[in-house]
Amino acid sequence: MTDDVTDGTDLPAGDGREWRGWREATERALYGPGGFFLRPEGPAGHFRTSVHASPLFAAAVARLLVATAEELDTDEVALVDMGAGRAELAAGVLAAVPAGLRVRAYAVERAARPDGLDPRVEWVARPPEGVRGLLFANEWLDNVPVDVAEAGEDGTVRYVEVRGDGAERPGAPVEGPDAEWLARWWPLSGPGERAEIGRPRDEAWAAAVGSLAAGRAVAVDYGHVRDSRPPFGTLTGFRAGREVAPVPDGSGDLTSHVALDACAAAVHARVEAELTTQREALRRLGVSGGRPPLALASADPVAYVRALSAAGEAAELTARGGLGDFLWLDQRV
Repeated sequence: MTDDVTDGTDLPAGDGREWRGWREATERALYGPGGFFLRPEGPAGHFRTSVHASPLFAAAVARLLVATAEELDTDEVALVDMGAGRAELAAGVLAAVPAGLRVRAYAVERAARPDGLDPRVEWVARPPEGVRGLLFANEWLDNVPVDVAEAGEDGTVRYVEVRGDGAERPGAPVEGPDAEWLARWWPLSGPGERAEIGRPRDEAWAAAVGSLAAGRAVAVDYGHVRDSRPPFGTLTGFRAGREVAPVPDGSGDLTSHVALDACAAAVHARVEAELTTQREALRRLGVSGGRPPLALASADPVAYVRALSAAGEAAELTARGGLGDFLWLDQRV
């Protein structure tokens, strides 16, 4: 993948040759001037999420929003779309909710409001405080920048520093709260083992959940738990629909899987938590990849074709080895 590594000449002045921790470098590359997530084409120009894969996903979230409103015993409920991209999810949910349920929708995003967005969607830089409803974070936490650590030959765990061209070197030893987080959630046991230090994600998720007065918060992401941490980390890049080397030059996405068990534990102990796969979560919400009965083809060919198409989309959303393996962290407030 060497053709994906730049020489730093197209980076903002001073960025290409300076060594930084991965957290700072990612922050600049994704959200700094000219950063990846601030570009006009938006994330959908480079990769598909479940939201882009099928309207069935937004419809399932709409059913979850209805269930949340019923739990709160209200006909007026908030939807907070974290890391909204271009608010495709919020718009899809508004289109799918039944008549009679009043929804106040918020798209939480650092990019500018896109043209033509449904005026019912409020565009905000941070989640609103004190709302009652559903906070939904689809592939948000994986883009909260984190530092990377690596164990050396002498057993010392050090931060990994990176240049704008993607070159790396060992930095200072990991100490303090970051070291405590690694010891609890992702201990490194051998030379060359790497970890993404998820403490900023824990804090971001706890703050997002804490913004709710009542309701539920759901995070959907590539994830792992303590007993199955990948020994060499998961940091990678995406550009134009394909996986590439992680290079913090602003030309592509930088992402790593999320330690969702640590995020769950960062929220107040009285908040219930459930961790399940997207396959199971969507099935509970009525999304199934089962084929329609063949008899429908004769009775109503048009309906059969529609049902067959929906089944194919549902199968993609719930596929093992694909989107179905995403983890859903569901916490009630």
